[in-house]
Amino acid sequence: MLLRDLKSIFHKELDQIYGKEEVDSFFFLCIEHYLNLPRFQVALEPEFTLIKSETDTFFKVMDNLSREKPIQYILGKTEFYGLKFKVNENVLIPRPETEELVDLVIKCHSERIEESQIKILDIGTGSGCIAISLSKNLPNARVYTLDVSKEALKVAEKNAELNGADINFIRADILSFDYYSVFDADTKFDVIVSNPPYVRHLEKQEMKPNVLDHEPHLALFVEDNDPLIFYRAIAEFAVKNLKQKGALYFEINQYLGEETKHLLLELDFDDVELRKDLNDNNRMLKGIKK
Repeated sequence: MLLRDLKSIFHKELDQIYGKEEVDSFFFLCIEHYLNLPRFQVALEPEFTLIKSETDTFFKVMDNLSREKPIQYILGKTEFYGLKFKVNENVLIPRPETEELVDLVIKCHSERIEESQIKILDIGTGSGCIAISLSKNLPNARVYTLDVSKEALKVAEKNAELNGADINFIRADILSFDYYSVFDADTKFDVIVSNPPYVRHLEKQEMKPNVLDHEPHLALFVEDNDPLIFYRAIAEFAVKNLKQKGALYFEINQYLGEETKHLLLELDFDDVELRKDLNDNNRMLKGIKK
């Protein structure tokens, strides 16, 4: 089959779901991934022909895309903060708003890191995108991660190896974490950062099938009657295990910004800042331990 004919089939099958521009993006990502062809090659070689096994692969991709499986899971990879990451259905696909959270932490600590090593803990690491990005951009930091999912930690460990990042991985549930079984009593952190589950079940109707049907619900959802359960547990943990003047950073539910901010104020954090993302949604929260 000619590559140009395959492209036409992509559009015929998928434009109604995604739109022409996004289908173009999918197609070019696939030819780069499966054929190692740059996108301009399609125009330069209009008679480029695929063998049957290659054609079969692309039809399988189309079938997955027609069921709204995310392209990142199909290809098994994505990019985040300029780094490459492996992803599968055991971890969330890293989002641009999480890049903003990482950028905030880096900007707040890039000068201080030159003075002495700092300890960072990423709670609910998933793919490891936050921890690894911080480790690569704050080279003197000692970075620890925690996640309840054994399968997610396997992905994160592969990503640390892929990016040459030295990360300490811990499997634990922050809701019942025995701190002293892992750390010495005098171990305190300069930074604790987390993007925990925060989507209420009542918000499912706002979600697209590519997220709702394919991404891990364990990392997404909380009960409607206690949506701040992880924020409360992490903030209380931070009160005990941050150094004085240590910083706590959250990615948050845009609809619960004030409630989450109030939680930190109740726990006596200083300089509590609620920040908006590039889409003007309340998305990040920062507090300093007194």
